Amino acid sequence: MSEFRIHHDVNELLSLLRVHGGEGAEVYIDLLQKNRTPYVTTTVSAHSAKVKIAEFSRTPEDFLKKYDELKSKNTRHLDSLVYLLSKLTEDKETLQYLQQNAKERAELAANAVTSGSTNFSIPASTSKISLQELEELRKQLGSVTASSSVQQPLELTRKILRDKQSKKNSGQPIPVFPSWVYERLALIGDFLIGPSLSTDTTVPIGTLPLASQESMIVEDLLYVLIGVDGRYITAQPLVGRQNRAFSVDPNLDLSIKELVTRILPVAASYSVVTRFIEEKSSFEYGQVNHALAAAMRTLIKEYMILITQLEHLQRQGLLSLQKLWFYIQPTMRTLEILALLATSVDKGECMGGSTLSLLHDKTFNYTGDSQAQELCLYLTKAASVPYFEILEKWIYRGIINDPYSEFMVEEHELQKEKIQEDYNDKYWDQRYTVVQQQIPSFLQKMADKILSTGKYLNVVRECGRDVTCPVAKEVIYTLKERAYVEQIEKAYNYASKVLLDFLMEEKELVAHLRSIKHYFLMDQGDFFVHFMDLTEEELKKPVDDIIPTRLEALLELALRMSTANTDPFKDDLKIDLMPHDLITQLLRVLAIETKQEKAIISADPTELTLSGLEAFSFDYIVKWPLSLIINRKALTRYQMLFRHMFYCKHVERQLCNVWISNKMAKQFSLHSAKWFAGAFTLRQRMLNFVQNIQYYMMFEVMEPTWHILEKNLKLRFTQSMKLDNEMVRLTLEHGTMLGPPTEEERAEESAKKKLTNKLLAEHADNLHLTSGFVATINKFDSNFSTHLLDLLDKLSVYSTNDCEHSMLNIIYRLDFNGFYTERLEHMSAERSQKAAPLLPSLGVPAQ
Repeated sequence: MSEFRIHHDVNELLSLLRVHGGEGAEVYIDLLQKNRTPYVTTTVSAHSAKVKIAEFSRTPEDFLKKYDELKSKNTRHLDSLVYLLSKLTEDKETLQYLQQNAKERAELAANAVTSGSTNFSIPASTSKISLQELEELRKQLGSVTASSSVQQPLELTRKILRDKQSKKNSGQPIPVFPSWVYERLALIGDFLIGPSLSTDTTVPIGTLPLASQESMIVEDLLYVLIGVDGRYITAQPLVGRQNRAFSVDPNLDLSIKELVTRILPVAASYSVVTRFIEEKSSFEYGQVNHALAAAMRTLIKEYMILITQLEHLQRQGLLSLQKLWFYIQPTMRTLEILALLATSVDKGECMGGSTLSLLHDKTFNYTGDSQAQELCLYLTKAASVPYFEILEKWIYRGIINDPYSEFMVEEHELQKEKIQEDYNDKYWDQRYTVVQQQIPSFLQKMADKILSTGKYLNVVRECGRDVTCPVAKEVIYTLKERAYVEQIEKAYNYASKVLLDFLMEEKELVAHLRSIKHYFLMDQGDFFVHFMDLTEEELKKPVDDIIPTRLEALLELALRMSTANTDPFKDDLKIDLMPHDLITQLLRVLAIETKQEKAIISADPTELTLSGLEAFSFDYIVKWPLSLIINRKALTRYQMLFRHMFYCKHVERQLCNVWISNKMAKQFSLHSAKWFAGAFTLRQRMLNFVQNIQYYMMFEVMEPTWHILEKNLKLRFTQSMKLDNEMVRLTLEHGTMLGPPTEEERAEESAKKKLTNKLLAEHADNLHLTSGFVATINKFDSNFSTHLLDLLDKLSVYSTNDCEHSMLNIIYRLDFNGFYTERLEHMSAERSQKAAPLLPSLGVPAQ
């Protein structure tokens, strides 16, 4: 489970429990991530958990009944949930809180019901209710209960399914049976409930001798076993999902009646199976259920052959009731299992993968009963054929052909052109998604790989290339899961290789990544020198006064005048003026799914006037299919890195300009120059800080990480020699296109310097008379030192507590001569003194 899913689920749970205030979801999320351990539910642990909850429950019968009901519906993760609930029964504090919470929720619900309107009135508690009012109330409640328990008509169910399938497969007609198939009930093969059409006179069976009774009952049973009412044995109308019940003539001899009662469950099972076959044979219930019904129909045909043979013996007078019981016993077990499976599929409203999960679990549960397991294995193999056909097309060709929504992967209509606008992985995550209830339990572990395999092939297919896995083999159901794993692994490896080769060789993924590195990670030095020189004046303006087209033109000029001109993807680089500064952008990211999210997102971005430097960023155009990898989410991360680095570079340029202007102090008298000493020292400290921070970020953080990325790409694409050639070519690129300045440019520059020197000389001697200059420098020095010491102190703490030893490098670079060491030691001692009073309360003696 991903961190974001845990975050979402914890927030949902807190909302359901009406937990407000406190430290929020973050505390619980940290605890879950630190303490969670993988758990595999076994049959023994599930049974123990069920027994524990039943013992704890006030109504154990209701709990066990509900458990069996959910188990019959093949509810996913039921045993895991029961295990979790059993653990909660051991936690008294949690139980007490849940009980109190349930009480409060019940009171709120009761208040809501009291304040709402009802469809029928109940007399006030102070008055006595009459028998007539009681009967009326009983009827009203009974009608409500009956209307909620009535089974939905099959025709309505089929219509809902047809509408859903037609909506999904617009333009592709879904086959349906003609209406007469459902109108002619005699075609179903089950009992016809209604007035009897027979004109035969029924002789009271109690008046017949015992031998005649047996003969008549054997004849009746042969009819009842194939879904036709007899003279003395008739089927009762069905109520809901109950099994078929039969009415036997009460005048029948008790000895015969006892044996008849043993045989009738076969007829009841036959009725269940026959109705299931006729219902699930409709196209609306999907191909898996259709295949299962077809397999059951084959078994029923064998059963009908047996009944025909028994009828032949009965006509010859060779079939007694005892012989009928003997011949029918092997079939009884088969029909019982078929009826159980049909009832489970019907109750669970299973289709596609959920049907296969149920069949697979039943097959495993019959371990030790070879006959039952072989029967379930036969049915599961037959039912899995259409599902595996869909699976094969998906993992071998990247195509989904699932008109009845039975497959574990579902396709959604999304436009890939909008990937550049989405700040998430919406297209990749939502174009094809896993439908949990349609994952067969025997493929659960491989679900993610199955999804990815088809996705990879589908991307290549959408680019106009037809792909077919060369190691494709027919997938056949088996109890040995290793067979599926091997086939899916081979298909996955092939799909990965095809997609990655396609992206690397044909779409030049590495070249695009290097291009992004050049601009967003600022490793194209001469380009940025030209660009910042050209745009310096423009970016000083407020963002509203900047003309984007002018910046685009200056960008184009800088690209053409530097070594970036050799980049084949330089035209994909664009200018982007953001509506908020970098700090606000980071806060918006960090505030996702927190209490401050609404306040930060709804803040007016125009409250502060941004300069061009604060709003400036690059953007990059990425086309399909590279946009799946270099999507808006990834580009946003690159943009935030770039904005920080770009502003640091701007500050460094400003400090370097100050250093250049400080050289003019050599022209001043000694008395005047001493006032600049403090400013010079502060400028040098600031420059040292900015340059070392940039060095650390670029050469100790980003560059090593980038090399790891390249190394991983090489390991996965050793067959792509083009990568090595590209890396060599890009490494050898150097130089600049700028020539030496012209005489006119030198003269203009010289005039500017003379004018600047003159102005500085006129005002330099008066600077020392103004106390504001010295005070300003001291204030800058104090603020800078405070923030720098705080940064060094935090870096020292993090490097120690979080074992981030790489942070020691930047500490040593910034404090290379021990200038700040004494003050840092003093701050560390103060922290220790503040923590000392807390030690006794933790059971540790104070020093």
